[in-house]
Amino acid sequence: MPQMSGGRFLAETVHKYGITHAFFMPYIATRALMEMEKLGIKRVQTHGEKAAAYMADGYARAKRTAGLCMAQSVGAANLAAGLQDAYLACSPVIAITGREGQINQQRNAYQEVDHTNPFSAVTKYSAFVANLEQLPIYLRQAFRSATSGTPKPVHLDIEGIAGQGVIESEAGMEVIAEEMFTQVPPFRPEAELEKITDTIRLLTQAKRPVIVAGGGVTLSDAKAELISLAEKLSIPVATALNAKAMFPSDHPLAVGVPGSYSRACSNQILCEADLVFFIGSHTGGQVTNAFQIPPQGTPVVQLDINPEELGRNYPIEIGMQGDVRNTLRKMLEYSEDIEPRNNWVSRVQELVQNWKDSVVDKANSNTVPILPERLCKELADYLPSDSVLVSDTGHSGIWTGTMIDFKHPDQSYIRCAGSLGWGLPAAMGVKCAQPDRPVLCFTGDGGIWYHLTELETAKRCGINTVTVVNNNHSLNQEKGGVETIYGGQSAGSDELWKFPETDFAQMAESMGCFGVTVNKPSEISSALDQAFASGKPAVVDVKTHIDGIAPRAWMPS
Repeated sequence: MPQMSGGRFLAETVHKYGITHAFFMPYIATRALMEMEKLGIKRVQTHGEKAAAYMADGYARAKRTAGLCMAQSVGAANLAAGLQDAYLACSPVIAITGREGQINQQRNAYQEVDHTNPFSAVTKYSAFVANLEQLPIYLRQAFRSATSGTPKPVHLDIEGIAGQGVIESEAGMEVIAEEMFTQVPPFRPEAELEKITDTIRLLTQAKRPVIVAGGGVTLSDAKAELISLAEKLSIPVATALNAKAMFPSDHPLAVGVPGSYSRACSNQILCEADLVFFIGSHTGGQVTNAFQIPPQGTPVVQLDINPEELGRNYPIEIGMQGDVRNTLRKMLEYSEDIEPRNNWVSRVQELVQNWKDSVVDKANSNTVPILPERLCKELADYLPSDSVLVSDTGHSGIWTGTMIDFKHPDQSYIRCAGSLGWGLPAAMGVKCAQPDRPVLCFTGDGGIWYHLTELETAKRCGINTVTVVNNNHSLNQEKGGVETIYGGQSAGSDELWKFPETDFAQMAESMGCFGVTVNKPSEISSALDQAFASGKPAVVDVKTHIDGIAPRAWMPS
Protein backbone atom coordinates (compact mmCIF):
# COMPACT_ATOMS: atom_id res chain seq x y z
CA MET A 1 0.00 0.00 0.00
CA PRO A 2 1.30 3.49 -0.80
CA GLN A 3 2.74 5.55 2.05
CA MET A 4 0.82 8.76 2.60
CA SER A 5 -0.18 11.36 5.18
CA GLY A 6 -3.60 11.46 6.76
CA GLY A 7 -4.16 14.73 4.91
CA ARG A 8 -3.51 13.14 1.55
CA PHE A 9 -5.70 10.15 2.42
CA LEU A 10 -8.59 12.42 3.44
CA ALA A 11 -8.27 14.51 0.27
CA GLU A 12 -8.07 11.53 -2.07
CA THR A 13 -10.97 9.78 -0.37
CA VAL A 14 -13.42 12.68 -0.52
CA HIS A 15 -12.31 13.29 -4.12
CA LYS A 16 -13.15 9.69 -5.02
CA TYR A 17 -16.57 10.15 -3.43
CA GLY A 18 -17.19 13.01 -5.86
CA ILE A 19 -16.84 16.00 -3.54
CA THR A 20 -15.83 19.08 -5.53
CA HIS A 21 -15.92 21.74 -2.78
CA ALA A 22 -14.85 21.92 0.86
CA PHE A 23 -16.38 24.63 3.06
CA PHE A 24 -14.35 25.46 6.12
CA MET A 25 -13.36 27.90 8.80
CA PRO A 26 -9.62 27.85 9.52
CA TYR A 27 -7.42 26.60 11.06
CA ILE A 28 -8.26 22.98 10.20
CA ALA A 29 -6.61 20.05 8.39
CA THR A 30 -4.28 22.29 6.41
CA ARG A 31 -2.33 19.41 4.85
CA ALA A 32 -5.62 17.93 3.64
CA LEU A 33 -6.63 21.29 2.17
CA MET A 34 -3.28 21.49 0.37
CA GLU A 35 -3.80 18.01 -1.08
CA MET A 36 -7.36 18.95 -2.08
CA GLU A 37 -5.98 21.86 -4.10
CA LYS A 38 -3.78 19.46 -6.06
CA LEU A 39 -6.84 17.36 -6.87
CA GLY A 40 -8.90 20.32 -8.06
CA ILE A 41 -11.25 20.46 -5.08
CA LYS A 42 -12.33 24.07 -4.56
CA ARG A 43 -11.65 25.31 -1.03
CA VAL A 44 -14.18 27.86 0.21
CA GLN A 45 -12.95 29.62 3.35
CA THR A 46 -15.89 31.27 5.10
CA HIS A 47 -16.30 33.97 7.74
CA GLY A 48 -18.12 31.70 10.19
CA GLU A 49 -18.60 28.03 10.96
CA LYS A 50 -22.40 28.14 10.66
CA ALA A 51 -22.08 29.58 7.16
CA ALA A 52 -19.71 26.75 6.20
CA ALA A 53 -22.29 24.20 7.39
CA TYR A 54 -25.07 26.00 5.51
CA MET A 55 -23.01 25.99 2.30
CA ALA A 56 -22.33 22.27 2.64
CA ASP A 57 -26.06 21.73 3.21
CA GLY A 58 -27.04 23.65 0.08
CA TYR A 59 -24.36 21.82 -1.90
CA ALA A 60 -25.51 18.39 -0.70
CA ARG A 61 -29.17 19.04 -1.38
CA ALA A 62 -28.56 20.46 -4.85
CA LYS A 63 -26.22 17.66 -5.89
CA ARG A 64 -27.83 14.78 -3.93
CA THR A 65 -24.40 13.75 -2.70
CA ALA A 66 -22.48 14.34 0.51
CA GLY A 67 -21.31 17.87 1.32
CA LEU A 68 -18.19 18.61 3.37
CA CYS A 69 -17.59 21.26 6.04
CA MET A 70 -14.75 21.58 8.54
CA ALA A 71 -13.70 23.63 11.56
CA GLN A 72 -11.03 23.55 14.24
CA SER A 73 -11.67 22.60 17.84
CA VAL A 74 -12.77 26.01 19.12
CA GLY A 75 -15.25 26.36 16.24
CA ALA A 76 -16.71 22.88 16.54
CA ALA A 77 -19.77 23.86 18.59
CA ASN A 78 -20.50 26.64 16.08
CA LEU A 79 -20.30 24.13 13.24
CA ALA A 80 -22.69 21.84 15.12
CA ALA A 81 -25.18 24.71 15.41
CA GLY A 82 -25.03 25.08 11.63
CA LEU A 83 -25.87 21.41 11.13
CA GLN A 84 -29.33 21.88 12.61
CA ASP A 85 -30.75 22.80 9.22
CA ALA A 86 -29.07 19.91 7.42
CA TYR A 87 -30.44 17.57 10.09
CA LEU A 88 -33.99 18.89 9.78
CA ALA A 89 -33.79 18.87 5.97
CA CYS A 90 -32.39 15.30 5.73
CA SER A 91 -29.21 16.52 4.06
CA PRO A 92 -26.06 14.31 3.92
CA VAL A 93 -23.41 16.68 5.27
CA ILE A 94 -20.09 15.40 6.58
CA ALA A 95 -18.65 17.62 9.32
CA ILE A 96 -15.01 17.28 10.33
CA THR A 97 -13.63 18.99 13.40
CA GLY A 98 -10.40 19.09 15.33
CA ARG A 99 -10.40 18.01 18.95
CA GLU A 100 -7.96 18.90 21.70
CA GLY A 101 -5.63 15.96 22.35
CA GLN A 102 -6.93 13.27 24.65
CA ILE A 103 -4.25 14.03 27.25
CA ASN A 104 -5.69 17.53 27.62
CA GLN A 105 -9.36 16.56 27.87
CA GLN A 106 -11.22 17.56 31.06
CA ARG A 107 -8.27 19.70 32.16
CA ASN A 108 -9.57 23.18 31.23
CA ALA A 109 -7.58 23.21 28.00
CA TYR A 110 -7.65 26.57 26.21
CA GLN A 111 -10.85 27.09 24.16
CA GLU A 112 -11.92 23.45 24.53
CA VAL A 113 -15.45 22.26 25.25
CA ASP A 114 -16.84 18.76 24.92
CA HIS A 115 -18.03 18.19 21.34
CA THR A 116 -20.09 15.10 22.03
CA ASN A 117 -23.39 16.65 23.08
CA PRO A 118 -23.61 19.46 20.48
CA PHE A 119 -23.09 17.00 17.62
CA SER A 120 -25.23 14.21 19.07
CA ALA A 121 -28.31 16.42 18.66
CA VAL A 122 -27.76 17.11 14.95
CA THR A 123 -26.11 14.01 13.49
CA LYS A 124 -27.02 10.36 12.93
CA TYR A 125 -23.42 9.21 13.35
CA SER A 126 -20.43 10.69 15.16
CA ALA A 127 -17.00 9.21 15.86
CA PHE A 128 -13.76 10.24 17.50
CA VAL A 129 -10.74 9.51 15.28
CA ALA A 130 -7.85 9.05 17.67
CA ASN A 131 -5.18 7.95 15.19
CA LEU A 132 -4.50 7.49 11.50
CA GLU A 133 -5.27 3.78 11.60
CA GLN A 134 -8.90 4.60 12.45
CA LEU A 135 -9.42 7.24 9.73
CA PRO A 136 -10.20 4.86 6.81
CA ILE A 137 -12.73 2.95 8.93
CA TYR A 138 -14.62 5.95 10.27
CA LEU A 139 -14.43 8.03 7.08
CA ARG A 140 -16.04 5.35 4.94
CA GLN A 141 -18.69 4.80 7.59
CA ALA A 142 -19.39 8.53 7.57
CA PHE A 143 -20.28 8.38 3.86
CA ARG A 144 -22.37 5.23 4.35
CA SER A 145 -24.34 6.72 7.20
CA ALA A 146 -24.81 10.18 5.67
CA THR A 147 -26.31 8.87 2.43
CA SER A 148 -28.23 5.73 3.51
CA GLY A 149 -31.85 5.50 4.62
CA THR A 150 -32.98 8.96 5.63
CA PRO A 151 -29.94 11.12 4.78
CA LYS A 152 -28.57 13.11 7.71
CA PRO A 153 -25.37 14.87 8.78
CA VAL A 154 -22.49 12.91 10.30
CA HIS A 155 -19.43 14.02 12.27
CA LEU A 156 -15.80 13.02 12.64
CA ASP A 157 -13.90 14.54 15.58
CA ILE A 158 -10.17 14.22 14.82
CA GLU A 159 -7.35 14.21 17.36
CA GLY A 160 -5.61 17.59 17.57
CA ILE A 161 -6.98 21.14 17.65
CA ALA A 162 -6.67 21.27 13.86
CA GLY A 163 -6.82 17.50 13.45
CA GLN A 164 -3.03 17.41 13.19
CA GLY A 165 -2.72 14.29 15.34
CA VAL A 166 -4.18 12.32 12.43
CA ILE A 167 -3.75 14.58 9.40
CA GLU A 168 0.02 14.98 9.84
CA SER A 169 0.71 11.29 10.55
CA GLU A 170 1.85 8.91 7.80
CA ALA A 171 1.17 5.25 7.08
CA GLY A 172 0.67 2.81 4.24
CA MET A 173 -2.99 3.19 3.21
CA GLU A 174 -5.26 2.25 0.33
CA VAL A 175 -7.85 4.80 -0.78
CA ILE A 176 -11.23 3.10 -1.15
CA ALA A 177 -14.52 4.77 -2.11
CA GLU A 178 -17.66 2.64 -2.20
CA GLU A 179 -19.43 3.85 -5.31
CA MET A 180 -22.99 3.26 -4.08
CA PHE A 181 -22.47 5.83 -1.31
CA THR A 182 -21.48 8.60 -3.72
CA GLN A 183 -25.14 9.45 -4.27
CA VAL A 184 -28.53 9.64 -2.59
CA PRO A 185 -30.18 7.17 -2.38
CA PRO A 186 -27.47 4.48 -2.48
CA PHE A 187 -30.10 1.72 -2.44
CA ARG A 188 -33.63 1.55 -3.85
CA PRO A 189 -35.62 -1.11 -1.97
CA GLU A 190 -39.22 -1.74 -2.99
CA ALA A 191 -42.09 -2.15 -0.56
CA GLU A 192 -43.68 -5.60 -0.28
CA LEU A 193 -46.05 -6.38 -3.13
CA GLU A 194 -48.90 -7.26 -0.77
CA LYS A 195 -48.74 -3.83 0.84
CA ILE A 196 -48.49 -2.16 -2.54
CA THR A 197 -51.65 -3.85 -3.81
CA ASP A 198 -53.48 -3.15 -0.54
CA THR A 199 -52.57 0.53 -0.82
CA ILE A 200 -53.77 0.66 -4.43
CA ARG A 201 -57.07 -0.87 -3.30
CA LEU A 202 -57.59 1.76 -0.60
CA LEU A 203 -56.66 4.60 -2.95
CA THR A 204 -59.03 3.27 -5.61
CA GLN A 205 -61.93 2.89 -3.18
CA ALA A 206 -61.53 6.34 -1.61
CA LYS A 207 -63.87 9.06 -2.78
CA ARG A 208 -61.70 12.04 -1.76
CA PRO A 209 -58.06 10.92 -1.60
CA VAL A 210 -55.11 13.35 -1.50
CA ILE A 211 -51.40 12.70 -1.89
CA VAL A 212 -48.99 14.70 0.27
CA ALA A 213 -45.57 14.56 -1.38
CA GLY A 214 -42.60 15.19 0.92
CA GLY A 215 -38.88 15.69 0.58
CA GLY A 216 -38.36 11.98 -0.02
CA VAL A 217 -39.88 12.46 -3.49
CA THR A 218 -37.16 15.00 -4.25
CA LEU A 219 -34.34 12.90 -2.78
CA SER A 220 -35.51 9.87 -4.73
CA ASP A 221 -35.89 11.88 -7.97
CA ALA A 222 -39.42 10.55 -8.33
CA LYS A 223 -41.15 13.50 -10.00
CA ALA A 224 -42.22 11.59 -13.11
CA GLU A 225 -43.56 8.67 -11.09
CA LEU A 226 -45.51 10.97 -8.76
CA ILE A 227 -47.19 12.72 -11.68
CA SER A 228 -47.99 9.44 -13.42
CA LEU A 229 -49.54 7.87 -10.32
CA ALA A 230 -51.64 10.94 -9.56
CA GLU A 231 -52.96 10.98 -13.12
CA LYS A 232 -53.57 7.25 -13.29
CA LEU A 233 -55.54 7.18 -10.04
CA SER A 234 -57.05 10.69 -10.35
CA ILE A 235 -55.63 11.89 -7.00
CA PRO A 236 -54.93 15.56 -6.18
CA VAL A 237 -51.39 16.26 -4.95
CA ALA A 238 -50.27 18.61 -2.19
CA THR A 239 -46.52 19.26 -2.00
CA ALA A 240 -44.48 19.95 1.11
CA LEU A 241 -41.96 22.76 0.71
CA ASN A 242 -39.22 20.17 0.19
CA ALA A 243 -41.20 18.77 -2.75
CA LYS A 244 -42.56 22.03 -4.15
CA ALA A 245 -40.95 21.52 -7.57
CA MET A 246 -42.02 17.87 -7.81
CA PHE A 247 -45.51 18.51 -9.18
CA PRO A 248 -46.46 21.05 -11.87
CA SER A 249 -48.20 24.06 -10.36
CA ASP A 250 -50.55 24.36 -13.36
CA HIS A 251 -51.59 20.70 -13.30
CA PRO A 252 -55.35 20.11 -12.84
CA LEU A 253 -54.56 17.97 -9.78
CA ALA A 254 -52.19 20.48 -8.14
CA VAL A 255 -53.17 21.49 -4.61
CA GLY A 256 -50.19 23.60 -3.47
CA VAL A 257 -48.24 23.67 -0.22
CA PRO A 258 -50.13 22.61 2.94
CA GLY A 259 -49.38 23.06 6.64
CA SER A 260 -47.98 26.12 8.38
CA TYR A 261 -46.42 27.85 5.34
CA SER A 262 -49.42 27.20 3.15
CA ARG A 263 -52.17 28.22 0.82
CA ALA A 264 -55.56 28.21 2.51
CA CYS A 265 -56.92 25.95 -0.23
CA SER A 266 -54.36 23.24 0.51
CA ASN A 267 -55.34 22.95 4.16
CA GLN A 268 -59.02 23.12 3.23
CA ILE A 269 -58.62 20.25 0.76
CA LEU A 270 -56.76 18.06 3.24
CA CYS A 271 -59.49 18.67 5.81
CA GLU A 272 -62.07 17.37 3.32
CA ALA A 273 -60.06 14.29 2.30
CA ASP A 274 -61.23 10.80 3.25
CA LEU A 275 -57.77 9.26 2.69
CA VAL A 276 -54.30 10.86 2.73
CA PHE A 277 -51.28 9.20 1.15
CA PHE A 278 -48.03 10.61 2.62
CA ILE A 279 -45.15 9.89 0.24
CA GLY A 280 -41.61 10.45 1.52
CA SER A 281 -42.88 12.80 4.20
CA HIS A 282 -41.94 12.95 7.87
CA THR A 283 -45.49 14.16 8.58
CA GLY A 284 -43.73 16.81 10.66
CA GLY A 285 -45.12 19.86 12.42
CA GLN A 286 -44.70 22.26 9.51
CA VAL A 287 -46.33 20.27 6.71
CA THR A 288 -49.22 19.31 9.05
CA ASN A 289 -49.50 22.65 10.91
CA ALA A 290 -48.65 21.08 14.26
CA PHE A 291 -50.17 17.69 13.36
CA GLN A 292 -53.62 19.15 12.66
CA ILE A 293 -53.73 19.08 8.83
CA PRO A 294 -55.16 16.59 7.98
CA PRO A 295 -57.18 16.23 11.18
CA GLN A 296 -56.22 13.36 13.45
CA GLY A 297 -58.48 10.42 12.70
CA THR A 298 -58.25 10.86 8.91
CA PRO A 299 -57.36 7.50 7.32
CA VAL A 300 -53.70 7.57 6.27
CA VAL A 301 -51.34 5.40 4.23
CA GLN A 302 -47.64 6.17 4.15
CA LEU A 303 -44.54 5.35 2.09
CA ASP A 304 -41.05 6.08 3.40
CA ILE A 305 -37.58 4.59 3.03
CA ASN A 306 -37.18 4.78 6.81
CA PRO A 307 -39.57 2.43 8.66
CA GLU A 308 -39.26 4.54 11.81
CA GLU A 309 -41.30 7.26 10.09
CA LEU A 310 -44.27 5.01 9.30
CA GLY A 311 -47.09 6.00 11.62
CA ARG A 312 -44.92 8.38 13.65
CA ASN A 313 -47.49 11.20 13.76
CA TYR A 314 -50.62 9.67 12.21
CA PRO A 315 -51.89 6.14 12.84
CA ILE A 316 -51.74 4.36 9.49
CA GLU A 317 -53.94 1.94 7.63
CA ILE A 318 -50.92 0.69 5.67
CA GLY A 319 -47.21 1.53 5.91
CA MET A 320 -44.86 0.81 3.01
CA GLN A 321 -41.10 0.80 3.59
CA GLY A 322 -39.19 1.47 0.42
CA ASP A 323 -37.55 3.90 -1.94
CA VAL A 324 -40.10 6.33 -3.29
CA ARG A 325 -39.23 6.13 -6.98
CA ASN A 326 -39.05 2.37 -7.27
CA THR A 327 -42.09 1.75 -5.07
CA LEU A 328 -44.18 4.21 -7.08
CA ARG A 329 -43.04 2.46 -10.26
CA LYS A 330 -44.28 -0.82 -8.81
CA MET A 331 -47.57 0.83 -7.86
CA LEU A 332 -47.95 2.05 -11.44
CA GLU A 333 -47.28 -1.46 -12.71
CA TYR A 334 -49.98 -3.01 -10.53
CA SER A 335 -52.65 -0.33 -10.73
CA GLU A 336 -55.24 0.31 -13.40
CA ASP A 337 -56.64 3.56 -14.73
CA ILE A 338 -59.80 4.51 -12.90
CA GLU A 339 -62.73 6.67 -13.79
CA PRO A 340 -61.82 10.30 -13.05
CA ARG A 341 -63.13 11.51 -9.71
CA ASN A 342 -64.88 14.42 -11.37
CA ASN A 343 -66.79 15.66 -8.33
CA TRP A 344 -63.74 15.59 -6.04
CA VAL A 345 -61.36 17.04 -8.59
CA SER A 346 -63.85 19.79 -9.38
CA ARG A 347 -64.12 20.62 -5.69
CA VAL A 348 -60.33 20.76 -5.41
CA GLN A 349 -60.07 23.03 -8.43
CA GLU A 350 -62.78 25.29 -7.03
CA LEU A 351 -60.90 25.75 -3.74
CA VAL A 352 -57.61 26.36 -5.54
CA GLN A 353 -59.19 28.93 -7.84
CA ASN A 354 -60.89 30.66 -4.92
CA TRP A 355 -57.49 31.09 -3.27
CA LYS A 356 -55.91 32.40 -6.46
CA ASP A 357 -58.73 34.88 -6.87
CA SER A 358 -58.23 36.06 -3.28
CA VAL A 359 -54.61 37.11 -3.89
CA VAL A 360 -54.80 38.44 -7.44
CA ASP A 361 -55.27 42.10 -6.45
CA LYS A 362 -52.18 42.15 -4.26
CA ALA A 363 -50.15 40.15 -6.78
CA ASN A 364 -50.87 42.82 -9.40
CA SER A 365 -50.72 45.83 -7.10
CA ASN A 366 -48.58 48.87 -7.98
CA THR A 367 -48.45 49.96 -4.33
CA VAL A 368 -45.20 51.56 -3.18
CA PRO A 369 -43.44 50.33 -1.07
CA ILE A 370 -43.88 47.10 -3.00
CA LEU A 371 -46.16 44.37 -1.68
CA PRO A 372 -44.40 40.99 -1.27
CA GLU A 373 -47.17 39.33 -3.29
CA ARG A 374 -46.25 41.54 -6.26
CA LEU A 375 -42.54 40.82 -5.77
CA CYS A 376 -43.27 37.10 -5.88
CA LYS A 377 -45.38 37.42 -9.02
CA GLU A 378 -42.54 39.28 -10.75
CA LEU A 379 -40.06 36.60 -9.69
CA ALA A 380 -42.35 33.79 -10.88
CA ASP A 381 -42.62 35.49 -14.27
CA TYR A 382 -38.88 36.16 -14.47
CA LEU A 383 -37.10 33.06 -13.13
CA PRO A 384 -34.95 31.44 -15.84
CA SER A 385 -36.21 28.08 -17.08
CA ASP A 386 -33.34 26.14 -15.43
CA SER A 387 -32.99 28.23 -12.28
CA VAL A 388 -32.75 27.14 -8.65
CA LEU A 389 -34.77 29.20 -6.16
CA VAL A 390 -33.29 29.06 -2.65
CA SER A 391 -35.53 30.34 0.12
CA ASP A 392 -34.74 31.47 3.64
CA THR A 393 -37.16 30.61 6.43
CA GLY A 394 -40.01 32.61 8.01
CA HIS A 395 -41.79 34.98 5.66
CA SER A 396 -39.39 34.01 2.86
CA GLY A 397 -40.57 30.41 3.08
CA ILE A 398 -44.21 31.45 3.20
CA TRP A 399 -43.97 33.87 0.28
CA THR A 400 -41.95 31.61 -2.00
CA GLY A 401 -43.88 28.49 -0.99
CA THR A 402 -47.31 29.97 -1.60
CA MET A 403 -46.91 32.77 -4.12
CA ILE A 404 -44.24 31.59 -6.58
CA ASP A 405 -45.45 29.06 -9.13
CA PHE A 406 -42.83 27.43 -11.31
CA LYS A 407 -43.51 27.68 -15.01
CA HIS A 408 -40.81 25.33 -16.31
CA PRO A 409 -40.13 21.66 -15.49
CA ASP A 410 -36.39 22.17 -14.94
CA GLN A 411 -36.77 24.80 -12.21
CA SER A 412 -35.84 23.70 -8.68
CA TYR A 413 -36.63 24.86 -5.16
CA ILE A 414 -34.55 24.42 -2.01
CA ARG A 415 -35.76 25.91 1.23
CA CYS A 416 -34.47 26.55 4.72
CA ALA A 417 -35.51 23.94 7.25
CA GLY A 418 -35.06 26.02 10.38
CA SER A 419 -32.61 28.87 10.90
CA LEU A 420 -33.12 32.40 9.63
CA GLY A 421 -30.05 33.57 7.73
CA TRP A 422 -29.45 30.19 6.08
CA GLY A 423 -30.46 31.44 2.64
CA LEU A 424 -27.42 33.43 1.48
CA PRO A 425 -24.69 30.90 2.35
CA ALA A 426 -26.87 27.92 1.35
CA ALA A 427 -27.44 29.47 -2.08
CA MET A 428 -23.67 29.74 -2.43
CA GLY A 429 -23.39 26.00 -1.74
CA VAL A 430 -26.11 25.33 -4.32
CA LYS A 431 -24.21 27.38 -6.90
CA CYS A 432 -21.04 25.39 -6.19
CA ALA A 433 -22.97 22.17 -6.81
CA GLN A 434 -24.79 23.53 -9.90
CA PRO A 435 -22.36 26.09 -11.38
CA ASP A 436 -24.08 26.24 -14.77
CA ARG A 437 -27.55 27.03 -13.40
CA PRO A 438 -28.85 30.46 -12.34
CA VAL A 439 -29.24 30.46 -8.54
CA LEU A 440 -31.52 33.02 -6.88
CA CYS A 441 -31.77 33.39 -3.11
CA PHE A 442 -34.91 34.92 -1.62
CA THR A 443 -34.42 36.34 1.86
CA GLY A 444 -35.47 39.30 3.96
CA ASP A 445 -33.47 42.04 5.61
CA GLY A 446 -33.74 40.08 8.86
CA GLY A 447 -32.23 37.07 7.11
CA ILE A 448 -29.41 38.70 5.17
CA TRP A 449 -28.06 40.43 8.29
CA TYR A 450 -26.96 37.05 9.71
CA HIS A 451 -24.26 36.23 7.18
CA LEU A 452 -23.86 39.36 5.08
CA THR A 453 -20.08 38.97 5.30
CA GLU A 454 -20.29 35.87 3.11
CA LEU A 455 -20.80 38.19 0.15
CA GLU A 456 -17.05 38.78 0.44
CA THR A 457 -16.53 35.00 0.37
CA ALA A 458 -18.71 34.77 -2.74
CA LYS A 459 -16.72 37.50 -4.49
CA ARG A 460 -13.35 36.02 -3.51
CA CYS A 461 -14.37 32.52 -4.62
CA GLY A 462 -16.33 33.52 -7.74
CA ILE A 463 -19.66 32.17 -6.50
CA ASN A 464 -22.10 34.30 -8.49
CA THR A 465 -25.52 33.97 -6.93
CA VAL A 466 -28.29 36.58 -7.05
CA THR A 467 -29.85 37.49 -3.69
CA VAL A 468 -33.22 39.22 -3.64
CA VAL A 469 -33.86 40.98 -0.32
CA ASN A 470 -37.49 41.49 0.66
CA ASN A 471 -36.45 44.63 2.57
CA ASN A 472 -39.23 45.91 4.82
CA HIS A 473 -36.66 47.04 7.43
CA SER A 474 -38.23 44.76 10.02
CA LEU A 475 -38.97 41.32 11.36
CA ASN A 476 -42.62 42.01 10.69
CA GLN A 477 -43.59 38.36 11.16
CA GLU A 478 -43.08 39.09 14.88
CA LYS A 479 -45.24 42.24 14.92
CA GLY A 480 -48.53 40.65 15.95
CA GLY A 481 -47.12 38.61 18.80
CA VAL A 482 -45.08 41.51 20.20
CA GLU A 483 -47.94 44.00 20.08
CA THR A 484 -50.30 41.48 21.67
CA ILE A 485 -47.99 41.39 24.69
CA TYR A 486 -47.65 45.19 24.76
CA GLY A 487 -51.36 45.77 24.24
CA GLY A 488 -50.70 47.71 21.04
CA GLN A 489 -47.92 49.48 19.16
CA SER A 490 -45.45 51.56 21.14
CA ALA A 491 -41.85 52.70 20.97
CA GLY A 492 -40.91 49.79 23.20
CA SER A 493 -42.72 47.23 21.07
CA ASP A 494 -41.18 48.63 17.87
CA GLU A 495 -37.71 48.00 19.26
CA LEU A 496 -38.41 44.27 19.20
CA TRP A 497 -39.15 43.94 15.48
CA LYS A 498 -38.16 47.03 13.51
CA PHE A 499 -34.77 47.80 11.94
CA PRO A 500 -33.41 51.11 10.54
CA GLU A 501 -33.65 51.60 6.79
CA THR A 502 -30.55 50.00 5.23
CA ASP A 503 -29.01 50.04 1.74
CA PHE A 504 -27.92 46.46 1.13
CA ALA A 505 -27.06 47.22 -2.50
CA GLN A 506 -24.43 49.72 -1.37
CA MET A 507 -23.08 47.21 1.17
CA ALA A 508 -22.73 44.63 -1.61
CA GLU A 509 -20.91 47.14 -3.81
CA SER A 510 -18.49 47.89 -0.98
CA MET A 511 -17.44 44.22 -1.00
CA GLY A 512 -16.86 44.17 -4.75
CA CYS A 513 -20.22 42.61 -5.57
CA PHE A 514 -23.04 44.02 -7.69
CA GLY A 515 -25.89 45.84 -5.98
CA VAL A 516 -29.08 47.46 -7.22
CA THR A 517 -32.03 49.00 -5.36
CA VAL A 518 -35.64 48.55 -6.44
CA ASN A 519 -38.36 50.96 -5.32
CA LYS A 520 -41.16 50.25 -7.81
CA PRO A 521 -42.64 47.02 -9.18
CA SER A 522 -41.80 48.10 -12.71
CA GLU A 523 -38.09 48.09 -11.81
CA ILE A 524 -37.85 44.47 -10.67
CA SER A 525 -37.32 42.75 -14.02
CA SER A 526 -34.63 45.18 -15.15
CA ALA A 527 -32.82 44.87 -11.82
CA LEU A 528 -32.78 41.09 -12.16
CA ASP A 529 -31.44 41.39 -15.71
CA GLN A 530 -28.58 43.53 -14.41
CA ALA A 531 -27.89 41.20 -11.50
CA PHE A 532 -27.64 38.03 -13.58
CA ALA A 533 -25.59 39.79 -16.25
CA SER A 534 -23.14 41.36 -13.80
CA GLY A 535 -20.78 38.40 -13.59
CA LYS A 536 -20.53 38.95 -9.84
CA PRO A 537 -22.36 37.94 -6.71
CA ALA A 538 -25.36 40.26 -6.77
CA VAL A 539 -27.84 41.76 -4.32
CA VAL A 540 -31.21 43.12 -5.44
CA ASP A 541 -32.48 45.26 -2.56
CA VAL A 542 -36.27 45.47 -2.99
CA LYS A 543 -37.97 48.04 -0.76
CA THR A 544 -41.18 46.36 0.35
CA HIS A 545 -44.12 47.34 2.52
CA ILE A 546 -43.66 46.91 6.25
CA ASP A 547 -47.30 45.80 6.53
CA GLY A 548 -46.71 42.99 4.03
CA ILE A 549 -47.30 40.25 6.58
CA ALA A 550 -48.07 36.71 5.46
CA PRO A 551 -51.45 35.39 6.57
CA ARG A 552 -51.64 32.69 9.19
CA ALA A 553 -52.31 29.15 8.05
CA TRP A 554 -55.98 28.34 7.44
CA MET A 555 -57.57 26.13 10.08
CA PRO A 556 -61.15 24.86 10.44
CA SER A 557 -63.22 27.16 12.61
